[in-house]
Amino acid sequence: MEALLSLPALVLIALLGSGSVKVTSGGRSRLVERLGKYDRELQPGLSIVIPVVERVVSHESLKERVLDIPPQLCITRDNVSIEVDAVVYWQLLEHSQAYYAVDNLQAAMVNLVLTQIRAEMGKLDLDQTFTTRSEVNELLLKELDEATDPWGVKVTRVEMRDINPSPGVKQAMEAQMTAEREKRAAILRSEGEKEAQLNEARGRAEALVLDARAQKEAILLEAEAQAKQQGVMAEAKSQAALVLAKALAESPEAEEAVRLMLAEDWMAMGQRMADSPAGSVLMVDPQSPASLLTALRQFQQGKD
Repeated sequence: MEALLSLPALVLIALLGSGSVKVTSGGRSRLVERLGKYDRELQPGLSIVIPVVERVVSHESLKERVLDIPPQLCITRDNVSIEVDAVVYWQLLEHSQAYYAVDNLQAAMVNLVLTQIRAEMGKLDLDQTFTTRSEVNELLLKELDEATDPWGVKVTRVEMRDINPSPGVKQAMEAQMTAEREKRAAILRSEGEKEAQLNEARGRAEALVLDARAQKEAILLEAEAQAKQQGVMAEAKSQAALVLAKALAESPEAEEAVRLMLAEDWMAMGQRMADSPAGSVLMVDPQSPASLLTALRQFQQGKD
């Protein structure tokens, strides 16, 4: 700086005029042509441009910039009209390349972005445009970065901000969402009713099982009690018959008394035999008490 402001430099500036002095800020770039041909790029700081012979043809920022893409009408793969707008973040890397490669860089980038958006939206169904937005942003970034590379431009980020279907499509989507919510509610209600019915039926079945089990146990207990009672009675009668038979064997004089006692049992047994549905026939010697006892025992055992 001190060298530029030395006396020879001041004399040169005075001879060339103040218009020949250019101060370039940091993060910016100037392109200089000499006699209509690209000569050099001015770096940040103080630079001298020779009047008439040289001129600055472009002055651009090298910082990251935002390119706002206006809403664009697109047609999806399932023939639905949607309106899409986006924002593109980009940076100028090669100033001279961008200036001489394309006329009106930003307009060219806008047209390129719109073309890429229409192409990508045409590959997707309406539902996919909402669910795959991140994937579409990544794909657009890759394609735009490759397409703008010859222009000396670096695309750093692409974001689709809004995807708006037409009013008719919006109404249809809202109706579909309402129908889906009602369907889910109906399914939940039916599942709840089904579960309640199952619980009620399960409760009734368990009650029936418990009742049947209780009845079965009661019947088994009653049968067991009857069996034990009959066994005790049979054993008692058998013991009594044995005692009586022994008494008759030891005391013949008691035979007449026993015969009278057995006659009563004989008559009762005959009455039971007569009342029996199947009927029974018992052959005995009425003059023999022992025969009567044996017959009574056999009849009682057959009945048991």
